[in-house]
Amino acid sequence: MLSLNQKLSQQQKLSPQQIQYQKLLQLNSLTLEQRIKTELELNPILEEVAEGEMEMITDQPENESVETEGKDDDSEETSSDEEFDLEDFMNDYEDDSDSYGSDYSNGNEEEKTHPVAPAKESLNEHLLQQLSLVDFSEDLMMLGEEIIGNLDAGGYLKRDLQSLVDELRMFEHIEISNEEAEALLKKIQTFDPVGIASRNLQECLAVQIQNSSFDPYYSYLAEELLLKYFDEFSKKRFDLIRQKMNLTEETLKSVVDLIQKLNPKPGEGNIQSSEANQITPDFIIEKVDDDFVITLNDRGQSSVTVNKSYLEMLSSNKRKRKISPREKDAYKFLREKFESAKWFIACIQQRRETLLKIMRAILEKQFEFFEKGPKFLRPMIYKDIAEEIQMDISTISRVVNGKYVQSPMGIHELKYFFSEGLSTDSGEEVSNKHIKERIKEIILGESKKEPFSDDRIAEIINEEGIHIARRTVAKYRESLKIPVARLRREI
Repeated sequence: MLSLNQKLSQQQKLSPQQIQYQKLLQLNSLTLEQRIKTELELNPILEEVAEGEMEMITDQPENESVETEGKDDDSEETSSDEEFDLEDFMNDYEDDSDSYGSDYSNGNEEEKTHPVAPAKESLNEHLLQQLSLVDFSEDLMMLGEEIIGNLDAGGYLKRDLQSLVDELRMFEHIEISNEEAEALLKKIQTFDPVGIASRNLQECLAVQIQNSSFDPYYSYLAEELLLKYFDEFSKKRFDLIRQKMNLTEETLKSVVDLIQKLNPKPGEGNIQSSEANQITPDFIIEKVDDDFVITLNDRGQSSVTVNKSYLEMLSSNKRKRKISPREKDAYKFLREKFESAKWFIACIQQRRETLLKIMRAILEKQFEFFEKGPKFLRPMIYKDIAEEIQMDISTISRVVNGKYVQSPMGIHELKYFFSEGLSTDSGEEVSNKHIKERIKEIILGESKKEPFSDDRIAEIINEEGIHIARRTVAKYRESLKIPVARLRREI
């Protein structure tokens, strides 16, 4: 049997403008520039302001959300015998005529440019250039390109050489012997940086020794150690190596020191696109006298405003008593684009104010970090900032994610400033990042012949009044990519 029921419920729905604002909020400086370019192409009402024509934007009140102007489209439409009223649109434009741009200044502080280092040549390009200078057959050149194209971030060949040869035989119908392929790989391994395209760490280090200018005697011993006793070396069983190679402790130390000068990851930090080999900070924090000044790093972004020609087109017909259906459609289209343009500019301005508001709150909470360094980083979570500036935690998360700040302490992702804390004897809390810094200090000061165990490190920190367990020390040490005590032991 069918029945009708009434149900009352509350639902919160975001307007399209609010959704647009939230999307813009999570963009970093580079992606925002791309988004502005796209909007300029889509909306004819928007235009880019030429450099030198941009009016300085004055400080605006910091609002917590973008306010919407609810206009009913149907109520704006007029029949052909009624006046097409654009007064509201023109007034709105005059009120908000400041365009968004990069010449905004915070207070009276003069804005400075912060150039980013030019993109450097990627490792792939560097290797391909060296390959082109070698006199190889066309088939071997093709295999060489495949080898270079299959290097991982550390510069190691991540594919089996034989499988690359087999694929070329199958799909390109070329014939390369296994001996020719191996000789080609050995040649590429001597390219700059030496050791590139190795198949494992042992081969990588051995290639560097073979192509080094070190003392021939110690080079010979180092190569023998790597080829015959690599397993013992990786486990730092130096007494066993010294016994098997019949070396004095002093000689073995010289050989080990030589090996440790080599590069275990010759490709690290090099295989990247020209766009990805740099970080463009979203904020610049500079110390001026006894205070810090925050600048939003958007000097290079496009400045946009509403095209006044379209507004004049609308205004010129404002007094018409009658308009044709075609004109009515045109006006409706322009009105919609005008509203969209106004919202886009307002959202970008609101994004700017929100970003600065959150960065100011982070600076205030972590003032000692910017003043004295990482050891003074305080425990802080998103909720702390949200409560401080009366914003949602989700807003803080959108702003923090993927954005960077450049300060006298270096370049840090905003996420860096948020961490849980550990309690001390005095009842205070210290950031887990402070604990990590302390662990690094303890390990740097340890005896390399008798490195501290995780238990001993935990004891030292507990003696300083900070409560920490051995397993927590182990977790932090691993996150710092520091090996266990046995592997830190040196001769």
